[in-house]
Amino acid sequence: MEANKAKLLNFSGAYIDAKYIENVENYFIQNRTIVINPQASDAHLSQAPASVIPAFSSTILNDTIIQKAESLLLLKVVETNNITKLIFEPNWDLLGNLIDGFPKDVPLWRSPQDEAGIVEFDPYSMTRQWSTPQQKERFSVKVNLWFAPSNSDCAIHNQHNFIEIHTQIFGQGRMQKFQVKAFNSLYEDMLMSPGFTTSVPFCQVQENQKYVYPWHQYYADTDCIWLAIEFHPTKAS
Repeated sequence: MEANKAKLLNFSGAYIDAKYIENVENYFIQNRTIVINPQASDAHLSQAPASVIPAFSSTILNDTIIQKAESLLLLKVVETNNITKLIFEPNWDLLGNLIDGFPKDVPLWRSPQDEAGIVEFDPYSMTRQWSTPQQKERFSVKVNLWFAPSNSDCAIHNQHNFIEIHTQIFGQGRMQKFQVKAFNSLYEDMLMSPGFTTSVPFCQVQENQKYVYPWHQYYADTDCIWLAIEFHPTKAS
């Protein structure tokens, strides 16, 4: 594969520039950019002493070179003035208009989703169910942005047929876990600032590519934009 093969993601627009880069070699990050490593291997920077972006994590880079990585997601906020207008960009919609039964009075908007690429890793190792990677499986990486206004609960849920992690892009929010489907049963409150990724998935992996999640939700302290990174199992493994 050619070095630094780039794909512009379909939700990239006037406010957020979003790319997926494969076979990264000596890739220059000119301006402040959130860099997410969706791989099980580290991404290496050119600075000395050695600096890495660990597996399934992220950081913010500026004026530096990424020496080596299998692939990266690069998101750059290019305009903050009236940034909430991004929900009027093509194919954004209120989640209640997209999913039957989801309440339309929950102010949660979703961008179009894009399939970035294919990765391979041991899901049991990713979820820390065992410490040493063993059998790799193939996953399709699907990504999309979300927006919620300040002081928004984004609906407690526990069903996904994929492994997911999240990266904060704009604003201050939280990923929350609950004992039951009730706000007063909160037991973990994970603060999220721009550039932070929930690198350990909330789920546990079971046989036949089944993923068991606790009750959880996103909560927006301010107007928030975050990236959902979904790892969908493929038939081949």
